[in-house]
Amino acid sequence: MNSDLLSKARKRASDLIPSGAHTYSRASDQFPSNAPDFILRSEGCKAYASDGKSYLDYGMGLFSVSLGHAYLPVISAISSNLSIGNSFSKPSLLEGELAERLHHAIPSAEMVKFAKNGSDANSAAVRLARYYTQRDLVVRCKGQPFLSFDDWFIGSTSRPGGVPKCERSLILQMEYNNVKSLEALFHEFPKQIACVIIEPVTFYEPENGFLQLVKSLCEKEGALLIFDEVITGFRWHTGGAQTYFGVTPHLSTFGKGMANGFALSAVVGKREVMDAGRRNGPVFLLSCTYGGEIVGLSAGIKTFDIFINEPVIKHYWNYGRKLKGIISELIERYNLDSFISVIGMDCRPEIDFHGGGHFDRWELKTLFLQEMINMGVFMERICISYSHSETDLEWTKTALAKALNQVSIAVQAGNISQFYDGEAIKPVFTY
Repeated sequence: MNSDLLSKARKRASDLIPSGAHTYSRASDQFPSNAPDFILRSEGCKAYASDGKSYLDYGMGLFSVSLGHAYLPVISAISSNLSIGNSFSKPSLLEGELAERLHHAIPSAEMVKFAKNGSDANSAAVRLARYYTQRDLVVRCKGQPFLSFDDWFIGSTSRPGGVPKCERSLILQMEYNNVKSLEALFHEFPKQIACVIIEPVTFYEPENGFLQLVKSLCEKEGALLIFDEVITGFRWHTGGAQTYFGVTPHLSTFGKGMANGFALSAVVGKREVMDAGRRNGPVFLLSCTYGGEIVGLSAGIKTFDIFINEPVIKHYWNYGRKLKGIISELIERYNLDSFISVIGMDCRPEIDFHGGGHFDRWELKTLFLQEMINMGVFMERICISYSHSETDLEWTKTALAKALNQVSIAVQAGNISQFYDGEAIKPVFTY
C-alpha cells in the first residue's frame, strides 16, 4: 500500500471513527508504534498488512477465528448457500439445524436463540434472569475483562459515562475463586440478586469446587447462574467449559469461535427459563434481524461439524502446552520471573506483565509487543487456532527469545521507555 493511500486511509479512519476503529481493542493505542495501521487480508494464521509485511497472527480476530482466516471448508459452505439468499421473511432450515447441534452438544442448551455478538447474548440472559427471579441485582466477577457493552456491565467499569446512576447501583462484584465474597453479597442483599454471570474460567482455574459451590449457592438463594462462554465455548470442549468442569448453568452464552470469525452468537438455557422469551411471552428476549441470516448460520454449522469430526480442541491443548513451556523457559533464562509470567490453562495461555518495582506493566508489554512485531509476530493476546502449526511454533520460539532478551536488557538498564518508540499502550478500561 503506497504512502499516499495509507496516509489518506489513516486520516479517514481517525477523522470519522471514534478511536479510529470499531472495536476499542483494535485501536492504535492498544499497539506499539511499529504496528501496521491496517490488515489488508488474512489467511490461515497469517496476516498481510498495509506495511507490505506478513505476520504470524495470534490475535485471530479477538478470539473469533477458531479454525483459521479464510478457512476453505467454511468459505465453501457459505458460498454454496449464497445463491439461495441471505435474509428471509420466515425462518430458514439452517436455524433449526444449528440449534439442534448445540442442543445435543451443550448441557445447558435445552433451548437456543441466535444473535450476532456476545454482548447482546449476555444482555438477553441477564434480562431473562431478572424476569424469572423478579429481582434486579446482577453479580459479576471483578477483573473479568468484558461481558457486554450494555449498561448493566459498562456501568461497573472505569468508563461508565452515559450509564444512569440507578443502573450502576444494580451491579455488584464478587471475587473469582472466593465463594465467601458471593455469600457476603447474598447476605447483604437478601432475595434481591437475580443472577451471577461469570466466565467459568479465564486465566486462572476454578479451585476447590468453586463453580459447583457458586451454582449450589445460587440455587439455595433463588438466583440464576449464567456462564459467559463467549470465549470458553468451543475451546475447552465442544460442549463448552461447562462440560469440561462438569457444571451446568441455568443459562449460558456463546459467540467467538462458533462461526470461525463470522458474526454469530447464541444464548442457551433451561427450557423453563428460555420459554419466557417465546413469541408474545413476557420477555422481549432477542429480536435480531440478522440472527438467522444464512452466512452466519452456514459458517456456524460447518465450523461446528469440523469441531466434532476433527481434533481441533486437542490441537489447542497440545499447541498451548508446548507454547507455555517455551515461554516459561525463556522467562527463566532471562531472569524475568519477577516481572512476567505465563498464565492460563493450556488451551488458552496468556503472558502476564505484572511489572515489579518501578517498572510499569504496560511499558513492559509495549516493549515486548514492539519486539515481537519486529520479528513478524502479532501477540497482543494468544488465541491458538487450528491453523497454527509446528513450523509456526518454531517461528514463535525464535521471536519470543529475541523479544524477551530485549525486555531483560531494558529491565537491567532500569529505564524501559528508552527502548520503545512512541507511547506506551493503555488499557481500554479498568474493572
